[in-house]
Amino acid sequence: MIQIPPNANVVVMHEPINFRTGIDGTAAIARLVLDKEPMGGAFFVFKNRRGHMLRVLYYDGSGYWLCTKRLSKGCFSAWPKGDGTSRCSALLARELQVLIWGGDPARCAFPDLWRRVA
Repeated sequence: MIQIPPNANVVVMHEPINFRTGIDGTAAIARLVLDKEPMGGAFFVFKNRRGHMLRVLYYDGSGYWLCTKRLSKGCFSAWPKGDGTSRCSALLARELQVLIWGGDPARCAFPDLWRRVA
């Protein structure tokens, strides 16, 4: 699995996609449907129609990574839902880790984010 740095940009699509598309098709969805540049270094997260699989598309500067996770039991029931105005939303890297493991990032008690001020 690729390392997800804490400051990574993570974009989650709310609607499911067809997983028969490969890297080029998934990158086209990111570019045309989400209106984001897939080569910009963000992690794009998608789920399938049944909700038991997710895919992460990432461009590392030399090529694309397309990672797929299929749950043995159950589905990704805590998928982020938008406010209805956008087809995608942003997640923090730690929220993506929880989502990958089948958890609900909205129900996790994370410590507050902080940044050292010079």
